[in-house]
Amino acid sequence: MPKPVACPLFLAIRHRICRKLTHITYRSLYRTHCRVKSGPETTFYDTSSASLPAQKVRAMTNAFVLSDIALTTLALCLAGAFGLLLGKLQIRKVGLGIGGVLFSGILIGHFASRAGIEFDGEVMHFVRELGLILFVYTIGIQVGPSFFSSFAKSGLKFNLAAIGIVLGGVVMTVLVYALADLPLPVLVGVMSGAVTNTPGLGAAQQVLGDAGFPPSEVAESGMGYAMAYPFGILGILTSMFVIRFLFGIVLEREEAAYRAESQSGEEALPSMNVAVTNANLDGLRLGDVPDLFDHGVVASRMKKGDDLVVPTRDVIVHLGDCLHLVGPAEKLQAMKLILGREIDAPLTTKGTKLTWSRLVVTKDRVLGKTLKELAFLEGHGVTVSRINRAGVELPAQGGSTLGFGDIVTVVGTKADIDAVASQLGNENARLQEVQFPALFFGIALGVLLGSIPLAVPGLPAPLKLGLAGGPLMAAILLGRLGHWGPFTWYMPPAANHALREFGIVLFLAVVGIVAGDRFFETLFEGDGLSWMGYGILITLVPLLVVGTIARVFGKFNYLSLCGVLAGSMTDPPALAFAVAMSKTGAASVAYVSVYPLVMFLRILAPQVLVLVLASMGAGAF
Repeated sequence: MPKPVACPLFLAIRHRICRKLTHITYRSLYRTHCRVKSGPETTFYDTSSASLPAQKVRAMTNAFVLSDIALTTLALCLAGAFGLLLGKLQIRKVGLGIGGVLFSGILIGHFASRAGIEFDGEVMHFVRELGLILFVYTIGIQVGPSFFSSFAKSGLKFNLAAIGIVLGGVVMTVLVYALADLPLPVLVGVMSGAVTNTPGLGAAQQVLGDAGFPPSEVAESGMGYAMAYPFGILGILTSMFVIRFLFGIVLEREEAAYRAESQSGEEALPSMNVAVTNANLDGLRLGDVPDLFDHGVVASRMKKGDDLVVPTRDVIVHLGDCLHLVGPAEKLQAMKLILGREIDAPLTTKGTKLTWSRLVVTKDRVLGKTLKELAFLEGHGVTVSRINRAGVELPAQGGSTLGFGDIVTVVGTKADIDAVASQLGNENARLQEVQFPALFFGIALGVLLGSIPLAVPGLPAPLKLGLAGGPLMAAILLGRLGHWGPFTWYMPPAANHALREFGIVLFLAVVGIVAGDRFFETLFEGDGLSWMGYGILITLVPLLVVGTIARVFGKFNYLSLCGVLAGSMTDPPALAFAVAMSKTGAASVAYVSVYPLVMFLRILAPQVLVLVLASMGAGAF
């Protein structure tokens, strides 16, 4: 097919237009200067002397210019996107996880530096701190409701072991500082990477800046972190393998032992059926029976003859009545002595007009109120037998307060339960709403709390919780409080997870990009390999020493021990590996028990190290 022949008039017009556009582009765009990064200074090139073809190319490229903020945002988003994809890659079910963002950021920072691209330092610093605040705050809100109750069970034993691992890491860090010529910023970075604790790095970088270290030296802590981080993950897994091999552990036996131990104390709130045989109680109101309702024991069902009734406070007690009691085991035994004797006859609601239901507290007007204050409960003829808060069952007594998201077990007729449900809320849709006023107010309180100087004897400067510790502590306390005035500190699990991941991605992306400028030079031409070796010592020695002591003297179940090891390093990839060993959930329980305290200590330790070692200097050793 022959090619079409262009019209000469059209060619002439196009030629004139192109010349005019070239002239306009040249005059408007390239009498300006192009800024290119060149070493410590910025070099300016005048493009007015460039040839016409070069001007055309430069005009087209210069028309697409990213501002400093746009360029920084682009780099952060790319680091987050590709880092999360990198973290999903696994070898034998082990991957970098969220740590992939750090290494993606390192690559972007490296290539950006080689291309002469600069990022806005103030924007990067703000994004790093904001990401850290979001991360630690959402952790605190998540664990706050169960933080203090975790010590009630075997949490005390688990936390003692975890504290030993944290202190062991600090001791190893001090020894490295004493024996090696390692800069303090690099030291705390290596320590944070060795224990895979990102908020600790954030706290260290903040206190380094407050202590007067220049930004270039503060950035070295990020490189130290990046060098030690990979083996920080592998070191936890290695310690699990070594302990298992050293003691010849058989997983099936550990699972059986854990199940037997769990079943022996599994029921958090046991129940008991008791017949009234104490003649002194005959004719009394049920609310007048000593130690009932307001002292940890509640009657959820009552049988009078052949009828099952709701045991409200105004019901009259007669000999032969049977009560279904719920409460702590020791208080049930004491209550049995008051009422009469234990019986085996079931007091089930099947085949009766009574039923039971679990209702979710979502109405604002009942938050913070005690069961005694909520007169509508007994007014509708229902009784509350249990309160479940953040997975922990609490006895329902008169002084028990209700919090948002609490699950209460009520007994009564269906009509009465429906009426109470409308009073309590029972709207599952509200559980998916994010309480943004409480979120922002809580973060503000955390920032203020972290800025309060705490004078500690022996330290040259006041200690601060900082932007990592302050929001964490505030969130734990507010999460435990649950409700105050117009604020409700409850966050849906999905929203909590999303904000937590978003925050840590921002933080790691910034740390990686800033460290990427000199990462590979430090690794291959500098001291990177020695930093990695120091990180291995800080990781392995405390884990193996404390793990062995816990197994030999503490008689730790191996599955629980793996959870403690992972929790002591606040390392989700290690937890995932431990959970994959068994379906008992032992590792998860131990991990959650130690996580809050360990996170707090991991954030506090770098700050104390910086203040103490900076005042003493390497020469003190």
